[in-house]
Amino acid sequence: MMEEVATVIRSGNDGWVIVEVKVKNACNHCDNNESCGTSAVSKAFSPKVQRFSVPSNEQYQAGELLKLGLPESVILKAAAIVYLLPLAGLFVGAGFGQLFMPLLDVAASDGLTIGFALLGATAAWRVGRRWAKVLEQNSQPVIIARLGRSLV
Repeated sequence: MMEEVATVIRSGNDGWVIVEVKVKNACNHCDNNESCGTSAVSKAFSPKVQRFSVPSNEQYQAGELLKLGLPESVILKAAAIVYLLPLAGLFVGAGFGQLFMPLLDVAASDGLTIGFALLGATAAWRVGRRWAKVLEQNSQPVIIARLGRSLV
């Protein structure tokens, strides 16, 4: 289970708690972070905090720290949807392009294969977007522990 510490922003009577998680990036751990272009872009454009709602049966005070958990399977499924599905669509589309060239009575052309490959990757990306929305709705983080208040 992937775990993260979150701060309670608001706790309502509707069974949901609004929490805030500080987003961490790897660009602060390297010796070259002052002269690295990737670090500059990451610092400029990445969000510093992320807010979302978590289902809860208990009431929490604003500012209280909670340990949230999300199963690794959700992370792995999301990564497969985002990276592997369009790649598979690219290869399948290219295969169909090669398969349909003789049927369409077209001379061997890389342009047709590339076109089918891009079409396959785009179609797989669109399917992946729908799957990602369903995965996001079905995978809510859970509250693992109540950590109390921050000392700062």
